[in-house]
Amino acid sequence: MELADKQCIPCRGGVPRLRGGPLEALHRQLGEGWRVIDEHHLVRDFEFKNFGDALAFVNRVGEMAEEQGHHPDIYLAWGKVRIEIWTHKIDGLTESDFVFAARSDTRLQSDSGK
Repeated sequence: MELADKQCIPCRGGVPRLRGGPLEALHRQLGEGWRVIDEHHLVRDFEFKNFGDALAFVNRVGEMAEEQGHHPDIYLAWGKVRIEIWTHKIDGLTESDFVFAARSDTRLQSDSGK
């Protein structure tokens, strides 16, 4: 099953953070542009033609975050959006973080007609 086809599972704590091989394996399944920072969080910068398109993407990702119960940090600037994802309960990465990243990519692609 593709990452983007999975659902985010809310973390209640008590699960180990992903590290090493398992983290790298999930990272390889993501689209280009996602970076793993210090085995702690995922980051991707998106570029758009203008502020309105960037804002529309932020709103779509925000809606998805509410649906999934998984809330990234989102930064908006003119023609740019940065998304940072990690599981706050464990202060690190879980599979759900990678699922959310993959679903963000899918949302961007389907909305832009790619």
